[in-house]
Amino acid sequence: MQEVVPINTTDGTPRNTRTTHALSAKDSSVRLQAALAAGSDPHPGFLGTLVERCAVEPDFFVRDMLSWALTRLSPEITLPRIRRELDSERAQARSQALHTLSKIGDRRAWAWITRDLLRDTDDEVARTAWRVAVALVPDDEKEDLVGELVPQLGRGDREMRLSLSRALVDLGEVIKPAVRKAAAHPDPAVASHARATELLRQNPETGFDAAVEEAKRVVVLGPEGAAAAASAAPGSAGTTNAANVTEAADC
Repeated sequence: MQEVVPINTTDGTPRNTRTTHALSAKDSSVRLQAALAAGSDPHPGFLGTLVERCAVEPDFFVRDMLSWALTRLSPEITLPRIRRELDSERAQARSQALHTLSKIGDRRAWAWITRDLLRDTDDEVARTAWRVAVALVPDDEKEDLVGELVPQLGRGDREMRLSLSRALVDLGEVIKPAVRKAAAHPDPAVASHARATELLRQNPETGFDAAVEEAKRVVVLGPEGAAAAASAAPGSAGTTNAANVTEAADC
């Protein structure tokens, strides 16, 4: 018999009890099947169990299935319960609640994506908040969102910076003034991240790492030096990129 860890439930029926126990099983494949079953035959009695399990589930694939199961319930009952998790002291609870909101896609949740979440000290929470915010933000509030995201340029490791660049690029033209201003920041990490983000906005086919390296050359060598170095390199592919990154700062 699988070892189970009890989890609270709001519905004491045998069916819900079995699902609750299965979602707490030691074997992740059992938990995955239980989440699939809960979503395939949704019932409001599963709501509390699914949300609570999201906060502690260690397996990525099971967590994703839990979020899917929550999307199968009515948003009218699901959204208020998920909103409570955004204030949880547990980082995984906040991050998974945001992820679930992204799956539901209900724009009423935009108002819940607070400044604290966008600047959360936990990187995974912040990254998820950026993604959800960009998906839900009304057009007339995009500039305010840019104002929360651009000051975080230069934050974290490669994956963190890539997530922020993607979020900004997805906002479109509205980011141009703030990103170009950030490209002149005295901190080289901020400046190069801003320049790389603008290059990606101009040319989404450019790889992030290539954009970052191009931007770093501009920061270190200056616009003219970077263009000269690109021109002197074998081939000419880098010349256009250097010119684009220079334009990103100068326009």
